[in-house]
Amino acid sequence: MIEGKTILCFASGYDAPPTSKHHVMHLLAERNTVLWINYHASRKPSASASDMGYVAQKLREVFRGVQNPRKNLYVLTPLVLPLPGAGFAKRINRMLLKRQIRKVLRKISGGALQIWSFAPDVGYLIDAFAPEKVVYYCVDDFANFTGYDAQQVLRDERELAEKSDLVVTTSQQLQDSKAGLNPNTICVPHGVDYDHFAMACTETVQIPDDLKEIANPRVGFFGLIRDWVDLDLLAEVARKRSDWNIVLLGDSDIDLAPYREIPNMHFLGNRPYAELPNYCAGFDVGVIPFVLNELTAAVNPIKLREYLAAGLEVVSTPLPEVQKYSPPVRIAATADEFVKMIAAALAADPQIAKQYADNMKNEKWESKLEKISHSLNPKH
Repeated sequence: MIEGKTILCFASGYDAPPTSKHHVMHLLAERNTVLWINYHASRKPSASASDMGYVAQKLREVFRGVQNPRKNLYVLTPLVLPLPGAGFAKRINRMLLKRQIRKVLRKISGGALQIWSFAPDVGYLIDAFAPEKVVYYCVDDFANFTGYDAQQVLRDERELAEKSDLVVTTSQQLQDSKAGLNPNTICVPHGVDYDHFAMACTETVQIPDDLKEIANPRVGFFGLIRDWVDLDLLAEVARKRSDWNIVLLGDSDIDLAPYREIPNMHFLGNRPYAELPNYCAGFDVGVIPFVLNELTAAVNPIKLREYLAAGLEVVSTPLPEVQKYSPPVRIAATADEFVKMIAAALAADPQIAKQYADNMKNEKWESKLEKISHSLNPKH
């Protein structure tokens, strides 16, 4: 396992709900010093209200300075220009980031420097820090995100991959598309915070009051509600089965008004990560209703293993990485198929579903990081 290093991590949204970058960096912080750079220059903001709110939030974080949310882990939101592809912006950002990051590193650095980037466009910064190792941790097909300049992302991604000692991908499609950029490219599917989500299977777990108010059966979802979540599909399911309640947790940048008019669709908003096992305990089925497109074809949903670790039956659209878990995961492409598969999941023996949690013990984040560490330092 990697230890005694200073890890410079480029990733967005430390304060967002935990994803792979959080789990990996939190584990690395147990034996290393981690400086998380809240990098927010990958996409040019639009004039939309949501983007303007995001800009205001980032400015508040910039002026808040360096944070130390847990032992050995520091978070810096730097002042940068969010103008990807502009040569002058990269030159300014390189100067700004070099100055801001070095100032913090002088105070916290505890060992040889490594760069781990979850952002695809920081290749222009690598030489400014002369790290002993560089890892590009590719978790999404960034070129297909709404609002991103696809061709610019691909150019930046190639630059970063070519400067990396190791490229980590999290799905077979990402592996296939990135392997040509760097011969040392490996596929490491996401892990799971097993001990956390397995609490849903315990007898002492408390179902939250706002969920108790919603009658069973409850078809549950948690995560970001973005354009890759097929709310129209869920709405059709809700209309076909008015006796089921569909419950969604998470922040949304979609207009939910039309869906709130459906009486058995419930949007509870954000809930703390610490409480997700409690909500899972109150769900009868967990769903992954992602639309099928180029972006989601490369997705490996972390919530899949979280649902399974929580002992839930799972129904999902036919995402390539999810289909590898069928069975026990049930696959459905249309609303009628979703209704059929949810009905089957509701009729299944709940004790069998709880056995799924045991299978997730072998997919903890610790084992994923061990594989990455070995690939980065094969002689150790």
